[in-house]
Amino acid sequence: GTGTSDASVENILENIKAHNQVGEAFKLDLGDRSSIKELTSNLDDKEIYPDILINNAGITRDNIMLRMQEDEWDDVINVHLNGQYLLIKSFIKKMVKNRWGRIINISSTSAVLGNKGQANYAAAKAGIEAMSRSLARELGSRNINVNCVSPGFIKTEMTNKIQEDYKETLKSRIPLDRFGDPKDVANTVLFLCSNLSDYITGETIHVNGGMYFS
Repeated sequence: GTGTSDASVENILENIKAHNQVGEAFKLDLGDRSSIKELTSNLDDKEIYPDILINNAGITRDNIMLRMQEDEWDDVINVHLNGQYLLIKSFIKKMVKNRWGRIINISSTSAVLGNKGQANYAAAKAGIEAMSRSLARELGSRNINVNCVSPGFIKTEMTNKIQEDYKETLKSRIPLDRFGDPKDVANTVLFLCSNLSDYITGETIHVNGGMYFS
């Protein structure tokens, strides 16, 4: 696993130990190319070659287009698209050699519905979905499946920042009449990592309580 700070890395390691699992955690900033290179170097040094890659990092820099600054656009595109491109390119080398792999990219309903003040975020997530479909065609013959999971409104630190009145507006659009839990997304990711999903690739699975039907 990876985290953006020393504290988050330590938290990951504690969770691994708490569940009696064996694993490693590294610090990673997808917006910093040197950080990505350092991660891949650390993995090589430890001879760790993951065959499952879950791209779950995400940031928002919300603003309406008239006021959006270039750095707000660049930061979001850089983390979501450029960072993932570099990670995927590095990880697939061993997957191709081993002729097996799973890549799961976390998208968002914003990619298909759009959202006020999130042109940068929606564009990045839509780009991730398009990239995943292309990669599925490139890598399928090597038994590497590439899929997206597109969460709706999930209770996280990022969504907790949304104003309460807007949360209620969002909730009214959800047929299941509740916000999602992180485990709802995690269960879908686990399915895509397992052999139960062997014949699924190039897909975007929506986990949103019915807010959007594909």
